[in-house]
Amino acid sequence: MAKKKIMRCSYCGKSAVLKPASEIFHDDRKGYVCVCSHYPACDAYVCTYPDTKIPMGTLANAPLRKKRILAHQSFDQIWKRNILSRDQAYRWLADKLGIPLNQTHIALFGDYLCDQVISESRKVLVNNKKSCVA
Repeated sequence: MAKKKIMRCSYCGKSAVLKPASEIFHDDRKGYVCVCSHYPACDAYVCTYPDTKIPMGTLANAPLRKKRILAHQSFDQIWKRNILSRDQAYRWLADKLGIPLNQTHIALFGDYLCDQVISESRKVLVNNKKSCVA
């Protein structure tokens, strides 16, 4: 039987705990959030996949959560605008970042990789816009 891995907060070192999403977001959201046990003093958390208690990535504080959202907004436009399929876009991103495809999840990224996602995605979007105009 596999031993359950304990997630630790990279900001304060405390362990993470599962809480209902409604407790963190103070609304009627369903599901769970993996949150630093020192919350709210340490505001690091990550949502879980729908209908599971599996974290989508690593704990993130407010600035990193915001950066991850911006990274997704930039990157997702590549496949939402049909520049590449979703699978092709993730393969492209893995290649650009020099990381394995199975580790290419924005919810795992820190500041540096999020900045790279935003920068590289914007280049693709700008280049595609120019090629469509010509």
